[in-house]
Amino acid sequence: MLGRTITALVLSGAPLLAQAPAAAPTADEIVAKYAEKIGGIQKIEAVKTLKRTGKFRGGGGFEAKYVQLNKRPDLVREEFTYQGLTGVNAFDGKTGWKIDPFQGKKDPEPLGEDELKDIIEDSVFDGQLVHYREKGNTIEFGGTEPVEGSDTWKLKVTLKNGDVSYYYIDTEDFVPIKIEYKRMIRGAEQVLDVFPGDYKAVDGWYVPHSYEQGRPGSSQRSSFVFERIEANVPLDDSLFAKPAGPAK
Repeated sequence: MLGRTITALVLSGAPLLAQAPAAAPTADEIVAKYAEKIGGIQKIEAVKTLKRTGKFRGGGGFEAKYVQLNKRPDLVREEFTYQGLTGVNAFDGKTGWKIDPFQGKKDPEPLGEDELKDIIEDSVFDGQLVHYREKGNTIEFGGTEPVEGSDTWKLKVTLKNGDVSYYYIDTEDFVPIKIEYKRMIRGAEQVLDVFPGDYKAVDGWYVPHSYEQGRPGSSQRSSFVFERIEANVPLDDSLFAKPAGPAK
């Protein structure tokens, strides 16, 4: 995934000729190639639910079980289990809620503003690039930039709500290898770098099976590693709806 040679050497006594670099692709061409590389629109749209099962790993050897359930169009439930307790964050397409037993709370309660933004991002079933116009997003081409030894196309993605992210698309594989999220949290801009990896097919759709994340310039990263991702698992809508009473 190193830089490509853009100069042609003409031997046999002929003069040295400089070959013009190929024109950079447009943002739409990059997005189209990305969708093709991960299986194609038909394969993506054929998947109606996803169940991800794996582990969250943090600093100091911290590890917890993590399960994420997604259902079209925009339902998500995230479960985090540690020392026999399971916390839940969920979004039913309209309302975000949580159960936080780690704070001694068993009753469901609304997500805070910043938590809600995060889970709405997680609810986008096929990501912000696929069918981006229908989602109300805009995408601009931002040139090339190296990411940990790989050449990438940089895309500026502006969401419908005004949040901006930068996607770094590998120039050979045409999949994101880094996503830079910029969010306003309590009046201050926060930046989080996320590194998707270990792309594997799930019913013909290639999805990341690992994510590392951390602040720019920091060597400290947490990670999600999925041991299993299942497609089209039956998921009742009640899993995503806020319970009427305390968790059992």
